[in-house]
Amino acid sequence: MKLEADNLVEKSTPTVSRPSKFKDLVRVFLKGGIISPGDLLKVTAIAEQLGAGHIHFGSRQDILIPAIKKDPDLIKATLEPIHLDFEINDFRYQNIASSYVALDVQPSKKWLASHLYHYILESFDYLPILRINIVDPSQSLVPLFSGHINFLASNQENYWYVYLRFQNIQNTPWQLPVLVYGEDICRVSKFVESLELANNGVTYQNLSERLEEANVRTQPVTEELQFASPNFPYYEGFNRMYDTKYWLGLYWRNNNFNLEILKAICHKCLQTEVGKISLTTWKSLIIKGISEKYITGWEKLLGKLGMNLRHSALEMNWHLPALDREAYELKTQLVRTLDQQDISTYGLTFSIKTTDDITLFTSIVIEKVLDQTDSYNILYSKDFNPNLTEYTYYAQNIPKDVVASLLIELSRVYFDQLEDAVPKTENTESEPQKLVSNSYTCNSCLSEYNPEYGDEVNGIVKDTSFEQLPETYQCPLCGAGKDNFSVKI
Repeated sequence: MKLEADNLVEKSTPTVSRPSKFKDLVRVFLKGGIISPGDLLKVTAIAEQLGAGHIHFGSRQDILIPAIKKDPDLIKATLEPIHLDFEINDFRYQNIASSYVALDVQPSKKWLASHLYHYILESFDYLPILRINIVDPSQSLVPLFSGHINFLASNQENYWYVYLRFQNIQNTPWQLPVLVYGEDICRVSKFVESLELANNGVTYQNLSERLEEANVRTQPVTEELQFASPNFPYYEGFNRMYDTKYWLGLYWRNNNFNLEILKAICHKCLQTEVGKISLTTWKSLIIKGISEKYITGWEKLLGKLGMNLRHSALEMNWHLPALDREAYELKTQLVRTLDQQDISTYGLTFSIKTTDDITLFTSIVIEKVLDQTDSYNILYSKDFNPNLTEYTYYAQNIPKDVVASLLIELSRVYFDQLEDAVPKTENTESEPQKLVSNSYTCNSCLSEYNPEYGDEVNGIVKDTSFEQLPETYQCPLCGAGKDNFSVKI
């Protein structure tokens, strides 16, 4: 099914600030942000032949090639055999985003396995014009509501919540009253695209009533969606998955991923039996399933390539418009100032908004006032949780040189409200109670949870007893659940 984009809701071409030597910006679509090392090698080969020395990763888990030479026939001849779609300059279509990258890295629904992601993604026999997210709400690495159509895994096996979010209808996500079967996700997406909601005057409620026309399997929604903790994970370096397997997160500060480095990484994946590479929505990549016996070889390779694995969360957790030099320079300036002031932003995410063509998923927004040169607004999400999609102004129409100091203030507000959220026990008249308990040890990796110190990785403040930890708590080292801990003797 091929849809015309000319009249579709929210169609726009983002403003891209690119060097004048670029003739074309080639966008390669990776369904769900998944690609094999062999296919990524073929993409790097195309980029080389087009005169590029590097590629960029997009916030929709796609690949951007800054082409110096024009050769659409070459691109088509190379990408079609490996079933990768592409477009040149148009920004008409959208990549399907998924939380496959977070599988085995963060908490997930027990029923949601790798093969289910692949089956759903491969069922898409057309290139969407609307943004589509297929996401596990248990994780916090991939945005839940940054799409027009957002499918969120429920507790019922292979049934998904459906949330629509068209900003020119309603900025906050709207939930369909039914769950949709996973094998029908593509059919539902096609149906929503065919209605062209905003242009044809079709409301969310109309769509819900007409969904039976799409001939899809549904179940009524019987329980409310539960959001994951808003604390954002650190997604770089080597981290244990399970048994003797590790995952590796790679981030490049300016999002210019050198082709020679990427080729060396792909070859290493093939040598160490890694079958898939996953892109994040934060312009980085994650390699999962590295055996422990290969870790030393990977470390040597990355050292030889000069890949730094110790970027601070301060500079990693940012969403910027693609290839927007103004936004990148502002981010660099802000990060430098915050770093010099030793400000912690652990658990927070930031977005710089320089155009209207951005759907926010962030804790804090630095929004340029579009009709002024150097004037900005600062907003923050409710409870600093980006999934709540409700933003409040912290400051308006401020000059650029004041933004950093206000971000420092706002980060302190965030940590203050974290402390306020810690549950407190009632004191007895005879003797005050302390918020402490015994230390607990993870039975899998022997990591210790000490209530005196809390758990900074999971956003748990000090003096939080083990009993007060949420049932979703996981070991920060190996990911084992709360029920895998025992009282330390």
